[in-house]
Amino acid sequence: MNVPQVEEVGSGDPRRTHGLRGKVLLPLRQYSQDQRLLLSHVTAKSGLNLTCGVEHTFSTDCPYTWKSKVSEDVGKVFFNVEAQPGVPIKLEKFMVYHHSNTQVPEELGERAEWSLDRAKEHGFEQLLSSQRQFMDNFWEGSDVRLAMNPEKARFPSKQIQQWIRFNLFHLCQATARVENAGIPAKGLTGQGYEGHYFWDAEIYVLPFLIYTEPRLAKNLLKFRYGMLKSARKRAREVNQKGALFPWRTINGEEASAYYAAGTAQVHINADIIYALKKYTQMTGDQDFLYREGAELLVETARFWQDLGFYSEIKGGKFCIQGVTGPDEYNTVVDNNTYTNMMARENLTYAAITVNYMKKEEPEKYRELVHNTKLQESEVDEWLAAASAMYLPYDTKKGIHPQDETFLTLQKWDFTHTPPDKY
Repeated sequence: MNVPQVEEVGSGDPRRTHGLRGKVLLPLRQYSQDQRLLLSHVTAKSGLNLTCGVEHTFSTDCPYTWKSKVSEDVGKVFFNVEAQPGVPIKLEKFMVYHHSNTQVPEELGERAEWSLDRAKEHGFEQLLSSQRQFMDNFWEGSDVRLAMNPEKARFPSKQIQQWIRFNLFHLCQATARVENAGIPAKGLTGQGYEGHYFWDAEIYVLPFLIYTEPRLAKNLLKFRYGMLKSARKRAREVNQKGALFPWRTINGEEASAYYAAGTAQVHINADIIYALKKYTQMTGDQDFLYREGAELLVETARFWQDLGFYSEIKGGKFCIQGVTGPDEYNTVVDNNTYTNMMARENLTYAAITVNYMKKEEPEKYRELVHNTKLQESEVDEWLAAASAMYLPYDTKKGIHPQDETFLTLQKWDFTHTPPDKY
């Protein structure tokens, strides 16, 4: 197959969707059978096979005729009805989508046919009932209800309640089928960020899932674990030990082309471990911790140990230089407070977990040593680095600044900054 080139075009703003110039979906097979349509395509660059199936059920006592038509990219069913006053006309359309990296179009087509057969057999009312049951279960386990004093509220309580539930509904949409995939920064419907996964999943979404749908939370962590091989490779590419997870990705490879606001945000490693720790603490899933989780802990701890160093100027404290914290407007800074604190937690949790496994889970510990080539001396190094971690602190203001030089920056003149310059 001659695959045409797909060119990305855009404004340069990573938050906005880049357009694609060229054919993205290449047609493979298409056909119609009675009032059923089936179209199969493959993505031009990634080779993902996609199949869409559509079934129609049409009923009326009015005279009517119909015909179907399919082409490479379009399928249609035409109904011509001699409508009569007071005579109902009912059309139901069922649509299914299947995709796979491994199955051939013929197999995907069969799966789509089976799905359409079941949908047609059970009918719309059963589909509606099952969806209603799904949503009822979601709200029962995830709803947040407000109790507030209306006299002190800035907005009506009903309005605030609706805002919260609107956000919960978006979380439901974005996470309902988390299987071998991550959660895009813009969910399923937002076009920004091109469907890439960031730290948002572990820091903002995973805690919600841990308390409401721990099975889905585990799926997300397993998905990150599946990226470990690529993360190890990425660490070597930037001349570091251990593993460095990509700041922006879909398949495990770094997709950010701008280092300062991309790979330099190495706190992504500790963000993933933060989610792992919260998950195991809340669920007690020790088996996952001692297998997949332990490998994540070892490789991320190795990265921090290799990235940082003991600074004589800082009194022998462990420092991490040249990174970007969550504030992407202040990039490549020294001793970002958030990064250092999260790295400290990462190192500590890794050491505690490995030491416990050595004592209480010797068989799993030996498996971990085999898989990671772990040396006992490494664990002591992690604890030493964590205990000596440098955290910037301003004694006059009594605060931890964002990073080592943050308080030396010129204050921004917000008053005289026009809106178009923000």
